[in-house]
Amino acid sequence: MAFMERVLVNKVLLDDTVPLTAVIEASQSLQSHTEYIIRVQRGISMENSWQIVRRYSDFDMLNNSLQMSGLSLPLPPKKLIGNMDRDFIAERQKGLQNYINFITSNHILCNYEQVKKFLDPNNYSANYTEIALQQVSMFFRSDPKWEVVEPLKEIGWRLRKRYFLMKCKNQPKDYLVLSWADLGPDQFLQDKDLQCAIKLLPSWSHPYIYRITFATSSESSALVIRPFNEKGTLKDLIYKAKPKDPFLKKYCNPRKIQGLELKQIKTYGRQILEVLKFLHDKGFPYGHLHSANVMLEGETCKLMDLENSLLGLPSFYRSYFSQFRKINTLEGIDVHCFGHLLYEMTYGRPPDSVPVDQFPPAPSFSVVPVLESILSSEACKCGMPSVSQLLQMPLFSDVTLMHSEKPQFKIPTKLKESLKTAKECIERRLTEEQKMMYQHRRLTRAQSHHGSEEEKKKRKILARKKSKRTNCDAGEEQSIKCNNSNNSAGSGASSPLTSPSSPTPPSTTGTSPCLVPAPPPPPPLPSLKKDAPTEPASPSVNGAERGALLSSIRNFRKGVLKKSATNDLSSPTIS
Repeated sequence: MAFMERVLVNKVLLDDTVPLTAVIEASQSLQSHTEYIIRVQRGISMENSWQIVRRYSDFDMLNNSLQMSGLSLPLPPKKLIGNMDRDFIAERQKGLQNYINFITSNHILCNYEQVKKFLDPNNYSANYTEIALQQVSMFFRSDPKWEVVEPLKEIGWRLRKRYFLMKCKNQPKDYLVLSWADLGPDQFLQDKDLQCAIKLLPSWSHPYIYRITFATSSESSALVIRPFNEKGTLKDLIYKAKPKDPFLKKYCNPRKIQGLELKQIKTYGRQILEVLKFLHDKGFPYGHLHSANVMLEGETCKLMDLENSLLGLPSFYRSYFSQFRKINTLEGIDVHCFGHLLYEMTYGRPPDSVPVDQFPPAPSFSVVPVLESILSSEACKCGMPSVSQLLQMPLFSDVTLMHSEKPQFKIPTKLKESLKTAKECIERRLTEEQKMMYQHRRLTRAQSHHGSEEEKKKRKILARKKSKRTNCDAGEEQSIKCNNSNNSAGSGASSPLTSPSSPTPPSTTGTSPCLVPAPPPPPPLPSLKKDAPTEPASPSVNGAERGALLSSIRNFRKGVLKKSATNDLSSPTIS
């Protein structure tokens, strides 16, 4: 437990590859300028957000630092007169929001140091070049044979990794490159195992691994020295770039987009797959494949930055494969990264987004099936093929490799177990992150669907139908109550007076009027007395009396009618 606490203190827990998003929430006008209040969020958690205040001049300074990219950035233009007008401020705010969205959606720009400092000054305010120089000086205090020639500014994409051009006094004509980096959030090796693995790096050799001259580590960082290659990396070859130029200038907006020849694609792809299979068979975790980590020596590709996985640094393509739950092993990560590299070799540029379901024409029909097996929607949902399966595909199976160097890659048994444990921890952290992202996407889709206009219309229609059904049910219930009340009253009136079990009908005073007509009154009850007089039966009308009846009808006059003296409701009599 004490070791884990020490590791957490020494390593950088912040994952720099987690994307930042920014929304301008409001603006406030002061005496001479306008400030924009921006809400910045890291990742998917709303709790991991903060506010920053920026002026237009801050945006302008950021834009100037991004000019080396060669991109046409959508920053709203300056305005000297009328820039405090309310309508102009609202319009400028929309333009600045579009500018932020453009930057944060670009995979290279969003990882640029100045962009990180603009959006998150609390975590990215340090001078990493100065820190690296101090660390390097401490490393070489007792070993004066190394000489720092110059810092190679921003040749890499990582904020916490710095490069220096070096010379060794024993070989003054040969230039070397030193890379220094902090321990990252995926560093799960113990101090002794980390130092052992770092010191073994110079002794490892493979025909497709770029050799290391010197490597050492401390409790919080490590440095590695390699030979300097003037031809540069595979990415430099694709983009026709100079190795010493800044990463932003070299790769953000290439002047000419052109893929490699089919023979180069097949040969380089086969060599990279061979070294990946070798590392997986040895149990060495990698996960950092991209074209800038592949050095070229003649017609041979050689993998670099094996120390990244030992130091726990996050992968260049982590923001891509962390979206797919089936890419949850280091082999799957390497295969997915190989798909990005193969796409870049084929078309001269990286894919705009992943997954990719439609591919441009390729130099050979055998290229697209490999890309589809890695970058398509089906592949990202179902999982990556293995490295062995890729080697058996027609694009690489007929490539003949010519090398005579025998690999030297010995890993002690104890270190192999530690590497296996660290690999499992890296995969577990990725799985937990993917699970959170999956749940967030489900919740977002549900909220988006619930708030859509079509869904709102459906809910209104259902509400109306439910309201109508409720009113109908209430009317039917009221009718049933009224019918029950009337039926109860009628049965009480028609029951015999001497019946002791007849219930008293309920009082209807104060009740609401019924919506249905009342039933006709019941017939009069027969008298129970024997001596009561009976009504005479109506005489039948014969043929002799019919004429008199018709004559009476013809002579009928309404004015001679008068009311009857009785109190009943019988018809008026004719006088």
